[in-house]
Amino acid sequence: MVPKDLLEAFSTALNLILEGKVKETVHNAFWDHLKEQLSATPPDFSCALELLKEIKEILLSLLLPRQNRLRTEIEEALDTDLLKQEAEHGALKVLYLSKYVLNMMALLCAPVRDEAVQKLENITDPVWLLRGIFQVLGLMKMDMVNYTIQSLQPHLQEHSIQYERAKFQELLNKQPSLLNHTTKWLTQAAADLTMSPLTCPDTSDSSSLAGPSPNEATNNSEPLSPTMVLCQGFLNLLLWDPENEEFPETLLMDRTRLQELKSQLHQLTIMASVLLVASSFSGSVLFGSPQFVDKLKRITKSLLEDFHSRPEEAILTVSEQVSQEIHQSLKNMGLVALSSDNTASLMGQLQNIAKKENCVHSVIDQRIRLFLKCCLVLGVQRSLLDLPGGLTLIEAELAELGQKFVNLTHHNQQVFGPYYTEILETLISPAQALETKVESV
Repeated sequence: MVPKDLLEAFSTALNLILEGKVKETVHNAFWDHLKEQLSATPPDFSCALELLKEIKEILLSLLLPRQNRLRTEIEEALDTDLLKQEAEHGALKVLYLSKYVLNMMALLCAPVRDEAVQKLENITDPVWLLRGIFQVLGLMKMDMVNYTIQSLQPHLQEHSIQYERAKFQELLNKQPSLLNHTTKWLTQAAADLTMSPLTCPDTSDSSSLAGPSPNEATNNSEPLSPTMVLCQGFLNLLLWDPENEEFPETLLMDRTRLQELKSQLHQLTIMASVLLVASSFSGSVLFGSPQFVDKLKRITKSLLEDFHSRPEEAILTVSEQVSQEIHQSLKNMGLVALSSDNTASLMGQLQNIAKKENCVHSVIDQRIRLFLKCCLVLGVQRSLLDLPGGLTLIEAELAELGQKFVNLTHHNQQVFGPYYTEILETLISPAQALETKVESV
């Protein structure tokens, strides 16, 4: 269970967000009205009192539970009843109190806010000073919210893992067959891995990115690892037939996200294929420009949004737009533009990219999937160190896809690790296994 004080802190953080949204609706009219009140003879301190009261509440909300001395000091310095009495006698020192608040802000703010607080110290107009104080305090509140949420994240995540596993166990107790599809999924992954073992570059040899030959795969004698089998299983989900309802029970909650990752993978496959074909027609001059490459990527990504509903039309538009962009860019740089034959050839090759049997499409697809395998085994950053040809131009997009995939699989592994371990022990004999347990909490 998450400790009570942490839950209360989290609740306070959320309340601060909501309160901030309400209080930030104060617009220029309020500050104009405050200026009129303070400029009147005698001055009217009603708005100033309300503002100081809010500022006091914000300062107190920024304190940690152990900062009792500061809490007492703020309560005394900004005592509401005392300030009201001073206002009634026309003796409320707004500028003096603002300076006190500034000193307290300098003490409580995060280092990133030091400069903003220092700038406020040069303001002599009480209205503009109060306005600046209120704005910077809003930023300080969000800093506290972010810090609180960040501090609680490990506790909340652990609680979430335990909760999900407990709920699944309740269902499993009622339905002993609940893991049938999961068992079948892992059995198929083990079989796939035996025929085509997962290969990733290690720190000493990056040449294995090319993967094993068919004969090497068939005659694979390497012992199976439970973690490798599970990685293969996760990768198989990105090839899952939507008509196949035997989806692993442990991943039903993630099915939509996996479909989104599958769609993103397909889009990146086409994008990288388009760039690879386009580069063979435009040479190193154009593709040596990051701006040109980014433009082609934006064009391709935008036009592929409707690919699933009208694939032929979408890829035709991509081929036309990319060819036109290359032709025009070559002309603008004073280089030889594409001939009509080259343009026709380029468009034809681009249109064929959408076909899975297309050699460029096939190679890029395999390389992206191998990259994702490496992400699961080595992590995203290490997998990015030695990208195979054709993928370097989509490095940023690959990093995003890889991180999403790793995050999803890691959380699922933490929740359902004990169940996977039990199933894999029946699939892999102790003599074969390199590992004994799948990662779990």
